[in-house]
Amino acid sequence: MSPGELSVAFFMQIFVIVAACRAMGWIMKRFFDQPQVIGEMIAGVILGPSLLGLLAPDIQAMIFPKETKSVLYVVSQLGVGLYMFMVGLGFRTDHFRLNAKSAVAVSLSGMVAPFLVAVALTPWLIGLDLFGDGVSPFQATLYTGACISITAFPVLARIIQERGITRTPLGSLSLSAGAIDDAGAWTVLAIVLASFGGGSVVAVKAIVGGGLFAAFMVFFGPRVFAPLARWAEREGKITPPLLAVVIMLFGLSAWAMDGAGLHSVFGGFLLGVAMPRGLLTREIRKQIEPFTTALLVPMFFAFSGLNTQLTMVNSLELAAIASVIVAGSILAKGGACWAAARLTGQDNPTAMAVGALMNARGLMELIIINIGLQKGIIGPALFSMLVVMAIVTTLMASPLFELVYGRKARASGALGQLNEDEEDDVLVAQGAAAGA
Repeated sequence: MSPGELSVAFFMQIFVIVAACRAMGWIMKRFFDQPQVIGEMIAGVILGPSLLGLLAPDIQAMIFPKETKSVLYVVSQLGVGLYMFMVGLGFRTDHFRLNAKSAVAVSLSGMVAPFLVAVALTPWLIGLDLFGDGVSPFQATLYTGACISITAFPVLARIIQERGITRTPLGSLSLSAGAIDDAGAWTVLAIVLASFGGGSVVAVKAIVGGGLFAAFMVFFGPRVFAPLARWAEREGKITPPLLAVVIMLFGLSAWAMDGAGLHSVFGGFLLGVAMPRGLLTREIRKQIEPFTTALLVPMFFAFSGLNTQLTMVNSLELAAIASVIVAGSILAKGGACWAAARLTGQDNPTAMAVGALMNARGLMELIIINIGLQKGIIGPALFSMLVVMAIVTTLMASPLFELVYGRKARASGALGQLNEDEEDDVLVAQGAAAGA
């Protein structure tokens, strides 16, 4: 295709992708009380070979010609990188002190149990040739554990915000545990990625380079970027030159993580964590989030959908494998988080609500498995199974939360809400929720 033909096809893709995502998001929210992100995840699968390509292959090929896939990939990576930057902006380390004992116990349990399930499942999955060539059992086990243990932190935050429990102990506990849990899962993924590519030198470069970058961002970033906060306060808003500086920093951070042999999403997330809180971060979200969530994130869902071939799960054996993965993921994650919350003094409705919320995988899962497919860690069949797991566990979260916690229990929980002075410590949901 010529450059002109590529641009024409790309603009049509924008129309189709955004329309499908908004329509499916509206349907899921209107009729099933699900967050917008659920509809967008499903829309991505619908636009791919699993449905549109199956029912109308000529139309699907016309809308998504193979020559445009590289363009869609680049745009989707920009979208997911900016999305993780937004998640980083909403990441608040200072609220971990709230329910710290339960939060640490829940997050650790929500990682240990999935990794034990991964240890049991991975040899079986390797024997079925579902991983890429050259992937060792150790790498496959770590990767599978990261996939099962990840939590959809923005979806969790969105449910907490919409149910009006942001200021309750349950809201604080769930947000804290989800944040710690995701940090651990991304760390494991970084180790897996660091072990690929070119021997020990490449692995050391990734681990040391990524570690130094993360340490710099966490410990020195807020002070280095403090002049940006003062610039924003002085102007009373984010001016175009200031926004340009932030975007340049995002590009540099994403490049640094890619250059280290990890992935650009780490750079975006760490930059968001390091940004000084206040007017700067509020205004950045106002200016970047709408464009990111309305256009760029749907492009990522569409790209994921084009790689999802549910038709590959075309036998009773493969369907059984997918069912085992889904069931094992739900029992390991949800069950472990429930048990940890109970053992640290939470009542049963609260513990069950924590398990329901922590069990959602959402967009975070899709990011991890797309990286795995891109790096050759997993094959298309396992990718499709993990997409199903991401959708099923995310679909479960909201209705299961209502079933086990419900309005009556939520009203009782409101009696234990945090006082006004503590409210700011749990407003992390405000930043991440819009992206869900």
